Amino acid sequence: MESLIDVNVLATLALLIGLELVLGIDNILLISILSSRLPKQDQELARKLGLIMAFAARVLFVLAAGWITKLSTPVLMQFTYKDIILLVGGLFLLFKAVKEIHHTVEGSGKTEVSGIKTTLTSVVLQIVALDVVFSIDSVITAIGLTEHLWVIVTSVVASFLIVLFFAKPISQFIEGNPALKVLALSFLVCIGVTIFVEGLQQHVPKAYIYLPMGFALAVELLQMRMSTNLTRRPKN
Repeated sequence: MESLIDVNVLATLALLIGLELVLGIDNILLISILSSRLPKQDQELARKLGLIMAFAARVLFVLAAGWITKLSTPVLMQFTYKDIILLVGGLFLLFKAVKEIHHTVEGSGKTEVSGIKTTLTSVVLQIVALDVVFSIDSVITAIGLTEHLWVIVTSVVASFLIVLFFAKPISQFIEGNPALKVLALSFLVCIGVTIFVEGLQQHVPKAYIYLPMGFALAVELLQMRMSTNLTRRPKN
């Protein structure tokens, strides 16, 4: 029986790490896009500060498990605090993603939009705020999957280290390929819509979102590979 329990705990740990890594993909895309608006010398610092502060917020959420579960109590008609946070966060993510798509398509390389300068502090605060929105649902899910606090904390730490390792190369790769950047922003639009819909208490299976996103990414990478091969091919 103890062996079976250990296997179940390890399986839950693996599942939670997988869920956190999926969330980490959202974070990497978000951090890549927001930090790209800063001067080159500030981008690395913004990525690290954003990830570290988001990680700290996630751990605090886990430690405050009792308070987090109370977010599911209705406070405004049938809406809970969690629903309200998801609604506001989803709309904000949609706004940011659509604005960045416009900025990217227009081809402006400035760090100012409508007279408002993008600063390191504003970028980090936006990263943390949106990560809080991403984290609430995942933490509540984790609490529902296991009562072992160390399992949840371990999954958060493991995924954080993986995301921290890949954040810079993925950010540089996205920034160096404008078409891929637009695709990443489109992903964020889909995620924003999903978060908003879940705030309306309508469950959206994550597979319906991430599988098409993965397929679109694979197609884009194939197109990039084909373009590279065509440019290398000698002309007759």
